Amino acid sequence: MSSAAHAANNPAPLDRVSRIEIDLSARPPVMTFWVSSFVWLIVGTILAIITSIKLHAPAFLASPEWLTFGRTRAAHLDTVVYGFAGMSAVGTLIWLQARLCQVKVPFPRLLTAGALVWNLGMVIGITGLLLGYTTGVELAEFPIICAPFFALPYVLVAVACFRMYATKRGDHTYVSQWYLLAVVIWFPILYLSVLACTVFGAVGGVAQAIANWWFGHNVIGLFVTPTGIAAAYYLIPKVTGKPVHSYHLSLLGFWTLAIFYNWAGTHHLTGGPIPAWAITVGIVGSMMMFVPVVTVAINHHMTMKGSFHMLKTSPTLRFTVFGSMMYTISSFQGSLESLRSHQEITHFTHYTIGHAHLGLYGFYAMILFATMYYVFPRLTGNEWSSAGLIKIHFWTAALGTILYGAALCWSGWWQGVMMKDPRCPSCRSSITPNPI
Repeated sequence: MSSAAHAANNPAPLDRVSRIEIDLSARPPVMTFWVSSFVWLIVGTILAIITSIKLHAPAFLASPEWLTFGRTRAAHLDTVVYGFAGMSAVGTLIWLQARLCQVKVPFPRLLTAGALVWNLGMVIGITGLLLGYTTGVELAEFPIICAPFFALPYVLVAVACFRMYATKRGDHTYVSQWYLLAVVIWFPILYLSVLACTVFGAVGGVAQAIANWWFGHNVIGLFVTPTGIAAAYYLIPKVTGKPVHSYHLSLLGFWTLAIFYNWAGTHHLTGGPIPAWAITVGIVGSMMMFVPVVTVAINHHMTMKGSFHMLKTSPTLRFTVFGSMMYTISSFQGSLESLRSHQEITHFTHYTIGHAHLGLYGFYAMILFATMYYVFPRLTGNEWSSAGLIKIHFWTAALGTILYGAALCWSGWWQGVMMKDPRCPSCRSSITPNPI
């Protein structure tokens, strides 16, 4: 590959002093966002365990009303999405944008204070949910009073992101920056729109359900997912020392994600009392998602070609490649799941829950861990203390994700078969009562 093509596909190199200065400026806000995200991951996991136990043991912790299933489930969901995924995405965005723009992070103290405000909003939100105060909008259940606590930090992050881009060195925009700049724009539009349509009543009736699932699908696909893809596009070339296979293919993946994912949410309402054309639009958008997913998969695979031996020695690559593979698998699964014939069996079952977990934990969380393993030593100036613990982390996370993802999808499929036809011969023995 020519030197010009290499420059077009790879971020411009930084001298060692510049990298150190950039990392020092990024350390306070990035560390605050990332450490906070781990705390919320632990809190969300505890809430998930309580919620899971209640599914088959409803009497578990039944006496305190603030730990009833409906409250812990909503608290778990919003804690993972906004506490773990949201705060880790913002930390990743700040560091990647600074490195790619080759500039220091502006007003790091304000950004750090913004992270603390975000945490305060999380505490108020979870407390409110457990006390029974909720909007009733899935994936946006936090009480409306929490909105300013997320809006203020996000405005600071957006200003910092665009300021870094405006003052960046060089004219080239690396592919990761397309995704990062889009995230800054997309998320506030999504959140403000769903609040206007549901909480503030801009629309009514079934239109609120459409707005809910337009948001519920896109808050993952247009906020969390682009951040993970941006990180993978940075880490794979950086660790392997090779440029991205095709810059034009990466732009095709970005723009098709931006165009098609936005329409996919209504397939969650298949069978509901909404116009058939609205559901069909969601199905078409979901099937068209094969285009960006395949382009990203090809780009990542071809960039890794000849470097797969590095998986043995690089924890960053190990987590990144696994996460990229899970992105492809879970996205293919989601597109097929949108079909009416498929939903006849999987709708309202654990299959959908399994799919969501494969995307958020199998793809995003693993890419996030990869980013942290790469960045933390550069922020702290210290290497990781134990390669063995990193391997344990990878294999337990990977095997755990595969195990519960496969278990939920398999059991969810048969759950759907049994609901669709209780006379199913293979299921009859498990659902037919014994004669008295």
